Amino acid sequence: MAKHSRHLQHLRLSLAFFLAMGCSVVLAQTKQEIVHHMGHMVMPFDLSKTTHIFRMTESGGVQQVIVKDATEKDQVALIQRHLQREAKAFQRGDYSDPASLHGATMPGLKDLEAGAAQIKISYSALPTGAEITFKTTDLHLLTAIHRWFGAQLSEHGADAMAK
Repeated sequence: MAKHSRHLQHLRLSLAFFLAMGCSVVLAQTKQEIVHHMGHMVMPFDLSKTTHIFRMTESGGVQQVIVKDATEKDQVALIQRHLQREAKAFQRGDYSDPASLHGATMPGLKDLEAGAAQIKISYSALPTGAEITFKTTDLHLLTAIHRWFGAQLSEHGADAMAK
């Protein structure tokens, strides 16, 4: 019992120390808040200065990331570098970056990883950002792309839109 009491006292002191030092733990209430606050761990650009756009097509889809202000040239460069790297990784079936942010059980993700050889993925630079195009003739993978886009739309919240 005394050991338990000492443990509680230690926890209280630790908490008081962190609060006194001005440290606080931000507990996100929604998946959108988690993605917004943790996005910098995966994406080098500022989510508050950019918009993710997801367009589902009959053969797959197009994912764009563009700046909200066209004068943000440093953000454009960061977007382009990141999406070019992601497109190469996706072509190999490596979706570890989105999985680390959204979770490994994200809808469509496992199918995209397993079916990478049947998905044509291409990168294009845009004046205000960049885009990745996903194309497949496999109906199962088409559905996986659409499910994955839908999950990203939901989880990016105000930082994303459908087109």
